[in-house]
Amino acid sequence: MLNALLPRYPVPSLNVPLVSGGRFVLGAKPGEKFDLVVFYRGLHCPVCTKYLMELERLSTEFSSRGVEVLAVSSDDETRGRGMAEKVKAAGTKFGYGLSLRSARQWGLYISAARGKTSVGIEEPALFSEPGVFLVRPDGTLYYGAVQTMPFARPQFQDLLGAIDFAVAKDYPARGEFTGEV
Repeated sequence: MLNALLPRYPVPSLNVPLVSGGRFVLGAKPGEKFDLVVFYRGLHCPVCTKYLMELERLSTEFSSRGVEVLAVSSDDETRGRGMAEKVKAAGTKFGYGLSLRSARQWGLYISAARGKTSVGIEEPALFSEPGVFLVRPDGTLYYGAVQTMPFARPQFQDLLGAIDFAVAKDYPARGEFTGEV
């Protein structure tokens, strides 16, 4: 069963090792405005590579807005490091070893392997599909988007514009209503 996260409510914990060493613990050293958590499918996904290259290209833009950036997957350390190297990560933290249980807690979809991808890399037996989340420094969800496949993800340039607007206008997180309809 999927878990839909609600804006303005606490997100699940996230504690993953980083390819650069150490760990990323959500909330331990939050960004001034937000933490941007980008869940990706894994090294096997060529669409993820292109998407994460764009994230890396814009990493200084996020940083200048007080946004800490993490890209994370269920890949092991070797594959996680491979993706970080492939996108030439410098401003984006890369985590690995996300448990599928944690992925489910974040409301991510899980897929089963279908063999080798178009780039000749074997898919893991099970892996999470993409998700993008903006988390406030207090640990509550501001924005979230999940996908059932690698296509049609939120564009990072659009997200930067949304962050600028939200901060300038003190725009609240939306989608928080839980009453009967």
